[in-house]
Amino acid sequence: MSLAIVYSRASMGVQAPLVTIEVHLSNGKPGFTLVGLPEKTVKEAQDRVRSALINAQFKYPAKRITVNLAPADLPKEGGRFDLPIAIGILAASDQLDGSRLKQFEFVGELALTGELRGVHGVIPAILAAQKAKRSPIIAYQNANEASLVSEQETYFAKNLLEVVQFLNNQEKLPLASLLTQESAVGFSAKNHLDLTDIIGQQHAKRALTIAAAGQHNLLFLGPPGTGKTMLASRLTTLLPEMTDLEAIETASVTSLVQNELNFHNWKQRPFRAPHHSASLPALVGGGTIPKPGEISLAHNGVLFLDELPEFERKVLDALRQPLESGEIIISRANAKIQFPASFQLVAAMNPSPTGHYTGTHNRTSPQQVMRYLNRLSGPFLDRFDLSIEVPLLPQGSLQSTGDRGETSQQVREKVLKVREIQLARAGKINAYLSSKEIERDCKLQDKDALFLENALNKLGLSVRAYHRILKVSRTIADLSGEKEIQQSHLAEALGYRAMDRLLQKLSAT
Repeated sequence: MSLAIVYSRASMGVQAPLVTIEVHLSNGKPGFTLVGLPEKTVKEAQDRVRSALINAQFKYPAKRITVNLAPADLPKEGGRFDLPIAIGILAASDQLDGSRLKQFEFVGELALTGELRGVHGVIPAILAAQKAKRSPIIAYQNANEASLVSEQETYFAKNLLEVVQFLNNQEKLPLASLLTQESAVGFSAKNHLDLTDIIGQQHAKRALTIAAAGQHNLLFLGPPGTGKTMLASRLTTLLPEMTDLEAIETASVTSLVQNELNFHNWKQRPFRAPHHSASLPALVGGGTIPKPGEISLAHNGVLFLDELPEFERKVLDALRQPLESGEIIISRANAKIQFPASFQLVAAMNPSPTGHYTGTHNRTSPQQVMRYLNRLSGPFLDRFDLSIEVPLLPQGSLQSTGDRGETSQQVREKVLKVREIQLARAGKINAYLSSKEIERDCKLQDKDALFLENALNKLGLSVRAYHRILKVSRTIADLSGEKEIQQSHLAEALGYRAMDRLLQKLSAT
């Protein structure tokens, strides 16, 4: 047989479109032609495949070899097509039984020795192959990733020879099995951070609890060294583990970036903390063939931005749309790729260039403070549900051995109960309530509605801020075990508007 057809998968964001690899051998001057919109790495497969076949003791056909990667208008990149091309050449030259090829999909890069190497984006490829009722054959290096999502037969091999022997029914390939309980480390064993590590700041811990319970975006505002970063890093210890579906979604994105996936704690919510020098593509994703950015790697988890005003303004403003839609769409001339980006935003910042705006440490004028805060756009700040001031500790706090409040485990138990209430009431967490759902679940009595409206007018808040205050109030009521939102809940939610009050105070001066 001079023609062989092999199935593989391309990598286009979290999608893995089918690529049909057609290999044809014909008489004529020996040569290798690769068509189907391959980029440079794919074109180099010719040399890798040739050396791999020879070093694995197979015959490299002295014929004219034409390889077509269909569909022709789909960009192909990476070394993921090495294995299927090699299998196609062997099948077309009758060095293996090609009758079983239609049952499998092949993804893997070949070393010159014939060894198989792992590639990025294997999880989307496995999920797509399972939907197509075909069994993937992948490299041993990707077996751990495959074990997270395999619902049917997924085989892995260490080299090309093992794959050929399997297709010829001479040997069996091992299956990528599901994670065992031993490798799926429990929540309590994987976190050494705790809320009790933080001295004082009970008001900030309360805000952190509310943010965890309702998945609200949170901004910490305060002088340096008051515990803002420590508070943010404890948020994941308060959140529930991801569901199976959420974990697979997050793993699919993470697998696009090699050596990022945590196989033992794969249900732990991600916590991403990029440096303030991060570029726009690094944060939201990009590249010639787009790769996920930090907001997508934080999908179903937390994105923490420390030293918030030090980020470029255009980088922060690029987060506004994903915060509302939960996804990011990156358009290029030859591709339009969508990445999930449903994350909880937590940020920390100093109130002025020197870190202080009141007290004996203050060395800046109100005008300097305002210029510093104006690095952040109003629409971006509007996306925060809560903003809270984290002040300097009072004298004597560092030597105090008193109660440091609840542990992360105790708070987490409260958060889990509150989230169960929210899911039973609306089928979603409070942060994701729509306008109609807010009208249904966040009804106010007339006097309470008037109280809130007066507060909004005084602070000059937008309709978006009004909805966010209602969502926070709903979460506070849930934590209190109340079915209806009370004025005390509204007052507490309004108390978490430190940035609005600061801007109003500076504007008045």
